[in-house]
Amino acid sequence: MSRVEGSDLFEFLAEPGAIPAHYRIIREDDSGYRHINHDPYSFWSMLKPDEMEAFHQGEHRYAQNLLGARRHSEDGIEGVIFAVWAPNAGRVSVVGDFNDWDGRCHPMRRHVAQGIWELFIPGLQQEPYKYEIRNARTSAISLKTDPFASACEYRPDTASLVPQESGHDWLDGDWMKQRTAGDWGSKPMSVYEVHLGSWRRSPDGSFMGYRQLAQELCAYVKNLGFTHIELLPVMEHPLDESWGYQVTGYFAPTSRFGKPDDFRAFVDHFHLNGIGVLLDWVPAHFPRDDHALAAFDGEALYEYHHPLKAEHRDWGTLVFNYERREVCSFLISNAIYWLNEFHLDGLRVDAVASMLYLDFSRQAEQWVPNIHGGNENLEAIDFIKKLNNAVSEECPGCVMMAEESTDWPGVTGPTSEGGLGFGLKWNMGWMHDSLDYFSKDPVYRKYHQGLLTFGPMYVFNENFMSPLSHDEVVHLKKSLLGRMPGDEWQRFANLRLLFTYQWTYPGKQLIFMGSEFAQETEWDSGSSLPWSRSQENYPAGVSALLSDLNHLQAGHPALYQWDCDQRGFEWLNADDVEQSVISFIRNSESESLLVVLNFTPVPRQAYRIAVPEAGTYLEIFNSDDDSYRGSGMGNKDPLQSEATAHRGRKHSLCLTLPPLAGIVLQRQAA
Repeated sequence: MSRVEGSDLFEFLAEPGAIPAHYRIIREDDSGYRHINHDPYSFWSMLKPDEMEAFHQGEHRYAQNLLGARRHSEDGIEGVIFAVWAPNAGRVSVVGDFNDWDGRCHPMRRHVAQGIWELFIPGLQQEPYKYEIRNARTSAISLKTDPFASACEYRPDTASLVPQESGHDWLDGDWMKQRTAGDWGSKPMSVYEVHLGSWRRSPDGSFMGYRQLAQELCAYVKNLGFTHIELLPVMEHPLDESWGYQVTGYFAPTSRFGKPDDFRAFVDHFHLNGIGVLLDWVPAHFPRDDHALAAFDGEALYEYHHPLKAEHRDWGTLVFNYERREVCSFLISNAIYWLNEFHLDGLRVDAVASMLYLDFSRQAEQWVPNIHGGNENLEAIDFIKKLNNAVSEECPGCVMMAEESTDWPGVTGPTSEGGLGFGLKWNMGWMHDSLDYFSKDPVYRKYHQGLLTFGPMYVFNENFMSPLSHDEVVHLKKSLLGRMPGDEWQRFANLRLLFTYQWTYPGKQLIFMGSEFAQETEWDSGSSLPWSRSQENYPAGVSALLSDLNHLQAGHPALYQWDCDQRGFEWLNADDVEQSVISFIRNSESESLLVVLNFTPVPRQAYRIAVPEAGTYLEIFNSDDDSYRGSGMGNKDPLQSEATAHRGRKHSLCLTLPPLAGIVLQRQAA
């Protein structure tokens, strides 16, 4: 090729047909090294118009198959297709080591109607890359990671990586088949919430990898009897201290713990051991990091344009623009991607309340009403319904859980009836009331029994999970044990009682790591859990109690089958305020269990409770058992009911109530 005189253009003149369709260019650099590459611009567009339009209309559920970097073979020539949505850009180029990060080398083609840019670059391997984007209005240049990248560099580096094809062979076919056919709602679900970066670290303080974590964490959780783990976000994020909630790589498992196939192996191992894996997911907001989604193409794109809607002031983050249909395609595709690509069993959707309300954590002058004058974010509501419908259709058997802290109606109601369509809602009311009650000295608890008895008035309005999550053991709130009043013995008895109350209460259960051995201090995300603590006497008793509660639940349908059904619960006595005792029945199709909870350190001898049927009752669980480091007080012998009417029932029995403890009774078959 020769320079066109007076210009920066070069040309080669040839007879028609002399140049093949996919010709190569031979270039010699200043050092004399010859570069031989196919010309990217000899290839036509490879994106399907109907898929681009579906993304544009907010209807694409697998947008990662359209956008991002994908390995591709065209006419026998291997390479990578790059595609990115940047409608406001004046130019977009792919840059990386392969072109010395020079945006002049590989400018992309633009599909004007959909705002998508595309380029096929032959010959690339797994290399770091970014998009160089020129602002059409100001001509400013920015470097952005790929929103659809499936792998990223290890922090502090931020480039996306050209993906490798997965080499993982899944072994969890039986699990996946049972999950698709099963009904998680009528099965036991007790969840161990985990932050992978601080559950356990290597002796030198470095992170453990996904594969080592799988071996150690799975064995630990299985021994405790939990049915699921829930991971704090493992999407790529730059700041360890964000715990994963400020995501910059929505489609990429964080490289802190390994590669995407390592994460696949992690999930696979849990499934092979009969344990489900849930993931925290963040569709409400994203950080302002320059290399990520913020002002992606030089203008507000993934975030709202309106300044009063664009940011979460409390968190310093930006709010996804649910009015943009392309953003909806991005987020819905992302949810389905994690569930399908990594065989995850459900997503816990973070900060749902912040999505639903325009005035969430805002003063009167900091928000704009919707078209009806209300504070509901109408487009976010539509997005949530669309999301849950898509997941139910594309990922049968997976559960979507909402962290929603208000009284929004129908969070777990079907979308066909006006609900949001979630499977479960975190019961934040139960959490706040329970921790408030347990923090009080038992002398004063009789004045606050309503904190315990109010919950069952609404517990069947939604499908609830009762959480004691990471948010309750940080930011000067104290650990769970640190909230408990009394001397050392009483504090541990209170904690055992709290877990007994949680596991016998209607709904599913979740606790955060470290709580199972009564961590004394607040959670520190920068180091391992204090594992030496788990070997101490009283903490070991708490672990033993939780293991037995999980196995008790697994063996008794009354503690799980009708968790979200009014038939599953009835009061025996909610009014014994003076003695701070409550008692209730948990029912299923096949059995009933009686639960009696004493919230004071005073033992109750000959305590009478009504029973639904005459017969012999056996104490099958007691949180004061000496194996849990309790006092050992209880009802070791069978209890025979008496034909003495009590609280509207014809039969009753007298029992011993141990201090600060809960017991579970079962009627023996005749």
